[in-house]
Amino acid sequence: MSELLKVEDVKKYFPRGNKILKAVDGVSFTLRSAETLGLVGESGSGKSTLGRTILRLHEPDAGRVVFDGEELSSLNKEELRIKRRHMQIIFQDPLASLNPQMSIGQAIEDPLVIHGISSARERKERVAELLKIVDISPEFINSFPYEFSGGQQQRIGIARALALNPKFIVCDEPVSALDVSIQAQVIALLLELRERFNLSYLFIAHDLGVIKYISDRIAVMYLGQIVQIGPKEEVFKNPAHPYTQALISSVPKIPWNGKPTRHYKTLKGEVPSPIDLPPGCRFCSRCPIPLPICGEIAPEGKEISTGHWVACHRS
Repeated sequence: MSELLKVEDVKKYFPRGNKILKAVDGVSFTLRSAETLGLVGESGSGKSTLGRTILRLHEPDAGRVVFDGEELSSLNKEELRIKRRHMQIIFQDPLASLNPQMSIGQAIEDPLVIHGISSARERKERVAELLKIVDISPEFINSFPYEFSGGQQQRIGIARALALNPKFIVCDEPVSALDVSIQAQVIALLLELRERFNLSYLFIAHDLGVIKYISDRIAVMYLGQIVQIGPKEEVFKNPAHPYTQALISSVPKIPWNGKPTRHYKTLKGEVPSPIDLPPGCRFCSRCPIPLPICGEIAPEGKEISTGHWVACHRS
């Protein structure tokens, strides 16, 4: 598979009074065509900010994002508008992402109108086709978002993301607000669409169980940095970073008799403030096995097996 997206040392900071919040602080990774990279971490780790920065919904403060051979920061407004046809996003809250004053047909058609694609009749046909693709009857084309369930609203959001035939979609926690049974249906749909349209996903979630199911590779993010990244089988087989170990231990394991197979491990201590980061490893204050060096020097990423990187002094 060819490389579609390359993220190099991307940073995104936000001013907070006389201090700086380091939401994304030196993130690098690549994404291949038709691949899903799962991005997992606690709330506040910078996952959603990273997704939006890649799409230039937030302007990066440093680093490079190369999409389909072009560096996005080098594009002017019109060039970026054209490139955005191939980069889309699915939001966590489908209802909040849909205009309540627009019918679902208008919402899905809107990207086609903005980009001046096709005639009015062809756009209507395209909208009907997209609704069928996400298993919603075109007879509801004039209905409004509030008339649908949460799962249906998310399917509408997916249809809108597909309207311009993208190559890459940021899935920003697209199932976290849905019931478990509906989550499974939406994930199955996303997997089907990936195969059908050769899509690449950056799939953001805090649930490692969901990430494991949908992803080819997994990146673990903590306080603005990726601390482990690799093929999902490798990450689960060898969770070399203590934070990854804690996330994996929190995934329920239910045997045939319905009883958990182990007690969940909980991390001790508070997450450091992203506007007052400690020296050394950012996970040091919560790590169960810190070394003296951890509080002094930030670890660099090391490749512990092919394509499997970990930022930990113990690796």
